[in-house]
Amino acid sequence: MKNIKIGQKAPAFKTTDQDGNKIDLKDFKGKRVILYFYPKDNTPGCTKEACSLRDDFEYWSSNDTVILGVSKDSAKSHQNFIKKHTLPFPLLMDEDLKIHEAYGVWGEKTLYGKQYMGTIRTTFVIDASGKIQAIIDKVDTAEHSQQLIDLLEN
Repeated sequence: MKNIKIGQKAPAFKTTDQDGNKIDLKDFKGKRVILYFYPKDNTPGCTKEACSLRDDFEYWSSNDTVILGVSKDSAKSHQNFIKKHTLPFPLLMDEDLKIHEAYGVWGEKTLYGKQYMGTIRTTFVIDASGKIQAIIDKVDTAEHSQQLIDLLEN
């Protein structure tokens, strides 16, 4: 697992969103980016996390901040998740796990005593110059947006 540190340049990536639009991290230079990795569309924790960010979307937009969600789910799964929960931000495609691996969030997890490989829920805040400003690896799914606001305003 890669060890990303605050202050370093964010790993570059190019991909598409749920609708096939091209997404390149460098296109967001000059804006803050909340890049959040989550395990699976339409699961309880991931839904709470996405809805928390959705509910404060105007706050983030008015503060020149872009929200990008990333999981290994399919475009169809992302589209359903967005439609079901009226998510106003794109969900990025990473079925080949290249972005996960670049950010060090694909790794060994344990559930009910069984070990398996999966997405380690993590959020990276990338500043306007493209550097890692903050990392949250202990995500409060229900209060994730407030968790970010508290972190960035203090």
